[in-house]
Amino acid sequence: MGETSQRARNPWGQGERLRLEILEAAARLLSDLGSEEGLTIRGVARAAGISPASIYQHFSDKSALVDGLIEYDATQLATAMADAQAQFPPEAALDRVRAQMKAYCRFALDSPGHYRLMIDNRPAQAARPGPLLQFVQQVITAFEHCQQTGVRLRLPPDRAAVVVFVGTHGRVALWHAGQGAQPTEIVTDFVDELISLVID
Repeated sequence: MGETSQRARNPWGQGERLRLEILEAAARLLSDLGSEEGLTIRGVARAAGISPASIYQHFSDKSALVDGLIEYDATQLATAMADAQAQFPPEAALDRVRAQMKAYCRFALDSPGHYRLMIDNRPAQAARPGPLLQFVQQVITAFEHCQQTGVRLRLPPDRAAVVVFVGTHGRVALWHAGQGAQPTEIVTDFVDELISLVID
């Protein structure tokens, strides 16, 4: 990737916009690199068309930038899951669960570098819960809604959600271990099978 031309300066008071542009540039770079190892402040600065000093105004070092990127990716995935379930009416409760989990799978399969970054339990993050718990809670809420609409579950909603989430997470890991040799449909079909196991 060649030198990126310098971007126009944001008006005074729009620092949050610059922070978002930095995270978007870091996300694009991570997609190209496939992992955080090659991610550098200078590389992100080039991708964003700004000086490295501008990044340090928002992120103290690479570790802080990576933490910001994890939060950015988690927000993108949580939104994708919410948008997917919103495509179905409230009475289609099981379809909403399936849509959420398939959106999770699409993110994991299409953006492996971002997915690995989110599930990587680095010591620096040990003091606070990782983003996976947020996604599990979204699925718990979806299963609670299933129960409220009359869908009979074999397990309480929280346990059903954990079974489905952990199973999906494991199937995605197997797909990645095979370096994507199998079609992605094998993962999304597995999600349907898994959800059917917790329905009475």
